[in-house]
Amino acid sequence: MAVTEKAGAVRVGSQTSRAAAGRTRAGRARTGRTVVNISLLVFSLLYLIPLLWMLLASVNAHASFKLSVPHPTGDNFHHVLNADTTYRPMLNGLLLCGGGTLLCVVCSVLAAYPLSRFRSRLRRPFLYTILFSTGLPITAVMIPVYSMFVRVNLIDSMPGTTLFLAASALPFGIWLMKNFMDGVPVVLEEAARIDGANSMQVLWRIVLPLMWPGVIVVTIFTFIGMWGNFFVPFILLLSPEKLPASVSVFTFLSAHDQTQYGQLSAFSILYSIPVVMLYLILARRLGGGFALGGALKG
Repeated sequence: MAVTEKAGAVRVGSQTSRAAAGRTRAGRARTGRTVVNISLLVFSLLYLIPLLWMLLASVNAHASFKLSVPHPTGDNFHHVLNADTTYRPMLNGLLLCGGGTLLCVVCSVLAAYPLSRFRSRLRRPFLYTILFSTGLPITAVMIPVYSMFVRVNLIDSMPGTTLFLAASALPFGIWLMKNFMDGVPVVLEEAARIDGANSMQVLWRIVLPLMWPGVIVVTIFTFIGMWGNFFVPFILLLSPEKLPASVSVFTFLSAHDQTQYGQLSAFSILYSIPVVMLYLILARRLGGGFALGGALKG
């Protein structure tokens, strides 16, 4: 009888210990979640404060570097909405970045397909070279590039600058595109080849429709990278009428504390519209992901 009571007491004690340990773990988990949520909230506020300043300063008649309640006005937008400040630089930026993005995406697809499908001794070294090129800062090559552009008479040339923007974004585009293309089953290409399709038909009619979300991702990232590029057009383009919006924003800044913060904020909002519109237009195509399940049935 005493042994049974002792065994019961041991069981009760072990259950109590497990319950206490469970409550301790639950308390630690809640504490950890609370700390993480507070940290995320703090970082979110630090990120949102500059955006809030930009929105308030854009409608503030006396905007300054400090965050303050605005005196509502539309004069800031009225001053920047003209051909020299906004319209022509935005058009130049769309031509440069749109053309460079299109060229980069097409070349990335054509380069990624053989890297994804064919095996060669040079494949791995080439991929490592691409990976190294993605981390190479653009400032490291601008001096020889500028010298080359002067020699071949491409300085202050919109097509030449577009080509260089596309070439500088190509390693990143090839690397991303190749990874997306690896997810397309080879069996679908084999079935198309049995039906008589050649390599280009397989690429454009079989592979690309299945990896369309990947193409959209590369397009968005490439365009955003080019749209925010200040250094390349600032160095390679000399004529004021050819400068894109990423360079014309420099005209609002001054070394003598005469920066027009209200106009700068209004211009920044307008400058962000093409990127936001591109994302809203293309992001809807990303919802379905890769449509491989239906393609492999049957």
